[in-house]
Amino acid sequence: MKVLFEDNHLIAVEKRSGQSVQPEPGKPVSLEEEVKQYLKDKYHKPGDVFLGVIHRLDMPVSGVVLFARTSKALERMNKLFHDREVHKWYIANVHGAPDGEEGLITHYLKRDEKRNFTKAFINEAPGTQKAQLEYEVLGHKKNSTILKIKLLTGRKHQIRAQLAALGCPIIGDTKYGSDKPLPEHAIRLQSAELSFTHPVTGDAIVIAAGPPSWLTN
Repeated sequence: MKVLFEDNHLIAVEKRSGQSVQPEPGKPVSLEEEVKQYLKDKYHKPGDVFLGVIHRLDMPVSGVVLFARTSKALERMNKLFHDREVHKWYIANVHGAPDGEEGLITHYLKRDEKRNFTKAFINEAPGTQKAQLEYEVLGHKKNSTILKIKLLTGRKHQIRAQLAALGCPIIGDTKYGSDKPLPEHAIRLQSAELSFTHPVTGDAIVIAAGPPSWLTN
């Protein structure tokens, strides 16, 4: 586990692909459990350690995850996320290439909870939620493209569903149209950076993950 940011109020760590953010039956140790143990050991805390889960990443996704170390920080960060005052950037390696070097994509998403699947529609329909992201082409690899993505809304599986709807599924994401899986059920999507105003100190905070191995390999 790599710690990217830590103070008395917040801690951000880099999640690996295939790891759940919160404990799940039958799954390996979650990121939440790892961070709690890290804080317990570092600060010699007896008993339970408070750790607030502010947001989540899908299991196959790697990158920045932010936790709250106090209830005050958790409440204030939840409000920042709700008000879309936390800026989120991702890096993805996708099959094919989108039209244009950059763009704004809008879809209307509908969840199927039984299948844990999100369907993207061009037009609004009953039971859908509006979803938007901006993308920029960073480069090309053999039969694939590297995209930088700014997430404007926070829907479940949003990036995966929207890119698949463009005909550019994320490499390794067989649920959304990739042709074959990657080891550890990983997909080539990383939560690369979070930026926000610190909820207690008021400082401008930018937290970035290291470049994923697939970006340079």
